[in-house]
Parts: sequence; structure tokens; C-alpha cells
Amino acid sequence: MPPTQVSKNHQRIAFIGGGNMASAIIGGLLKQGTTSAQIEVVEPMAEAREKLHQHFGITAQAIPGTALDDVGLVVWAVKPQTFKEAALQTRFHVKQALHLSVAAGIRSDSIAHWLDTGRVVRCMPNTPALIGKGMTALFARGAVSPQDRLRIEHVISTTGEYLWVDEEVQLDAVTALSGSGPAYVFYFIEAMTQAGADMGLPREQAHRLAVATFTGASELARKSDEPPELLRQRVTSKGGTTYAAIMSMEQDNVKTAFMRAMHAARHRARELGDEFAA
Repeated sequence: MPPTQVSKNHQRIAFIGGGNMASAIIGGLLKQGTTSAQIEVVEPMAEAREKLHQHFGITAQAIPGTALDDVGLVVWAVKPQTFKEAALQTRFHVKQALHLSVAAGIRSDSIAHWLDTGRVVRCMPNTPALIGKGMTALFARGAVSPQDRLRIEHVISTTGEYLWVDEEVQLDAVTALSGSGPAYVFYFIEAMTQAGADMGLPREQAHRLAVATFTGASELARKSDEPPELLRQRVTSKGGTTYAAIMSMEQDNVKTAFMRAMHAARHRARELGDEFAA
């Protein structure tokens, strides 16, 4: 079939790197009708290649080769420190492709330079993508067409929700907020579970209560038209138990410390961008 007759949603797609994030996207694509024959993976680790074959029936390659020559989209799911080397090894096979990077800290200027193309989209996903509940922010360079954006949306939507940002520097804030965000949630669940156990609950019950509380409160915040401040106030009767807890956290400057931690995450994201710049 001539290339002009191939649907954007059915072009062949390549993954450079076959780890957890690549597997999350591959699994979502397969559920939506993409076949394993339409997917190429380059993964140097033998154990990871074996997992891809067991889970998805995909025979991954250890190094890039001619099988990449006709792919329409390349997803870069490599570690930041190996991106440049992988790009220089792969660039001659993927000259006509659209590129999507899920690698943290690698700026699109560097990617465009290494691959000699402006058709680059950077994204910042998070780990709930592994269960189809992710939140991903996307940034497109000027050479990325509206059709390219649709192609990217089709792929990323398999992992959960997404949004586009207008400026690449905003991805540093996204990294601090949603990219690192699951760790913050796990941190609070860990603390709540420990507190529950300290107060006499079986640890399993304390963990279940903590997780269900985060799940329910997050869903309520998602569905409500009211801001989180108002939702919090509605369960914080003055003089009550929740009020005592909130006042204790206010006295300990928990909110300020938490916000400072997120600024630290953004600062580190900028440092990584500088460190791996072309």
C-alpha cells in the first residue's frame, strides 16, 4: 500500500528502549488494535528483550538496523545519559520519522540536533501510565504539524490523560508537579500507614484506609467544580479532629516545605537539561 494510503494511526512505530514506560505504551497500543508486527523495538538488554517477547510477542533488536527505515514514529524511551549515543546510532534509519521523547531532562534542541530533524515532541509522563492512569504533558517544536500532534495524541492517550504546554520550559514545572508527583502521594500514604499502625491498627488495614482515602479524595476533586481549598474547608470543622490535624501541619509549615520540595524538583529538572544539552 502506498504511504499516502496508510492511516496515521496504523503507521509502523519504533521504540528505542524497551523498559517500563515503553511497555506501558506498547500495551496500550496493542489493546487499541495495533499489531505486534507494526511495532519495532531496539533494546540492548537481553532480559528486557525477553520480557517484551513474553508479554507482547515482539522480537526486539539489540541494535538499530534497517527494520527502522520505514517507521512513521519513533518513541525515545532511553535513559538520559544514553540518549545521545542512541540517537547518533539510529538517526540514519529514521530520517523521515516523527519523534516522541519520554526521556526526562533532554531538551528538544538537543534531540533535534542529534537527529537532524525538527519534528520532535517532548513529553513528561508519570508512572500511573503503567496502569493506564497516567498524566502526560506534551511540548511540540514548530516543525510538528497538526497531523503529527494527532498521531502523538493517539499514542499517549493509551496511557491516560494528556495536555499540551506552550513553552518547553514549562515541562520543568510539570516534572516537579506530576512527573515526580506519584512519589509524593506514596510518601504521604507511607506516613499515613505508619501513623495508623502506631495508633493500633493492623498495618494492612492502615494501608488500605490510606490508599482508599487518596483514591476517593482525588476522584472527588476531579469531579467537583469546587476548588480544593473549599473541599478541604468542608471537612474541617473548627474545633474538630480534622481541624486539629490541619492546625498541626500548619504549625509545622508542611505546606511551605512541600512547595519548597517541588521547587527543588523543578531546579533539578533544569540542571539535568543543562547537563545533557547538545
